[in-house]
Amino acid sequence: MLCLGIDTSAAHCAAALVDGGAVLAARFKPMAKGQAERLMPLVDEIFAEAGKTAEDLGAIGVGIGPGNFTGLRISVSAARGLALALARPAIGVSVFEARRYGIKGPLSVIEDARRDEAYLQSFDDQGRADEARLVSLNTLSARELARQVTGSLGPQIADAYGRTYVAPPVMIATAIAHIAEAKQATDMPLPRPAPLYLRAADAAPARDYGPRLL
Repeated sequence: MLCLGIDTSAAHCAAALVDGGAVLAARFKPMAKGQAERLMPLVDEIFAEAGKTAEDLGAIGVGIGPGNFTGLRISVSAARGLALALARPAIGVSVFEARRYGIKGPLSVIEDARRDEAYLQSFDDQGRADEARLVSLNTLSARELARQVTGSLGPQIADAYGRTYVAPPVMIATAIAHIAEAKQATDMPLPRPAPLYLRAADAAPARDYGPRLL
């Protein structure tokens, strides 16, 4: 089944097309801004490279984070829009699932959340996950980490806590596409993708109401 994977959860724009175990095309563009304008042209590029069209898709996988607030909304909205237009399922895949893809054994995925904080989720040797959470790097303890670590902070954490860093074996959008394809094959009901936020928004509506308009 042909599956598209897209991700704009961090300072990048990524897309991949997979069919079974084969990666037909993949792109990864580092970029701090402009993902909204770049994502769909990037998708068009990988369709052209693979000689496929959107009508050939069986499912759409999308990274739901945690990550950049605006970036998450861009890719999730794009995936849900494509799903609606094509009558195909859109399947959410967390950054933790994507980073773990292809890595065996107990593993902690730790992603930079800035402000001396990190997003953390650990998996046991059966692939069962504990609760994803936001942690302070100043109070993080070794007992919270598996013997293997991966993610954007993986090398730093491995050095600091005596763990083994394992690099993700595939690009994030490729992992998302493979995972979405596997989830779709189970025929289990899947919720519509929605951003996974582990931190409150930086900006919030004012608590005070404005003046009454007459």
